[in-house]
Amino acid sequence: MGAGEGAIDVGAALRALRRRADLSQRELAERSGVPKSTLARIEVGQGGPPAFQTVERLVRAAGGELALTLPGSPRVTRDGGSPSVLADEPRDEAGRRYPAHLDVRRIRTLKDWPAAWWVHSYTLPERSWPVRVPELTYDLDRARRDERRWRDQARAQVRFRRAPEGLPATSWRFLAEVPGAGSVGELRAHERSEDLLCGEELGDRRELVVEGVVVAPGLRGLGIGRKLIRLLAEEMALGGIRTAHAIAEYGNVEFLLACGFELQASRPSALALHV
Repeated sequence: MGAGEGAIDVGAALRALRRRADLSQRELAERSGVPKSTLARIEVGQGGPPAFQTVERLVRAAGGELALTLPGSPRVTRDGGSPSVLADEPRDEAGRRYPAHLDVRRIRTLKDWPAAWWVHSYTLPERSWPVRVPELTYDLDRARRDERRWRDQARAQVRFRRAPEGLPATSWRFLAEVPGAGSVGELRAHERSEDLLCGEELGDRRELVVEGVVVAPGLRGLGIGRKLIRLLAEEMALGGIRTAHAIAEYGNVEFLLACGFELQASRPSALALHV
């Protein structure tokens, strides 16, 4: 654990583990039986190299693992990947390090700041802001942190594919999937022929009708729905199909327009009969 080439920054590693486990210093100290003051000194690098047994107790209490390797041997983690330690934590205006488990992030727009409740639709100009907006922010609520981490994980791991299994040749289905979580988004469409609509031969010109695009509620706003429509467009181009129709419900016109759809003045409005 001593200093030297290739030495591990134990404090940074423990902060990264606490972030992943969403534990404060007090909570990790209680789980491990290591005094909070000892944990605090280890994380800031004070008091010399910590005892191996102390580090082991802290790591295991945070859900991590310790592994020893001989010189020249590859270092691996339980899942076979390369170990990584996040960069040192940012500090507040007083020079204090933020709690590692709070996932400090930079504020790029007012939507990034939970305290911007006073901004109507986030459109208030900066000169009218009643308070100064900080450079960094974080979520104190654990449920919000879990939700944000799940969204970040889904954004990084989501995969898209066409899923024709079990469908007729004229039906189209595309899935967005996250490993370990299954499907988090789906697009369905079917083909129709303009020959049948017009009652005359038009050269078997094919069109698609989009039946629906759905995305898991907690993952909306990440671009998953837009990617599904982009995948549909790519498959249409390969199949020589030039047009897809859709009817927007529940205010989703803006979503379809952002995906490249155009309003059709010649098309009738969507109607419903309830009996």
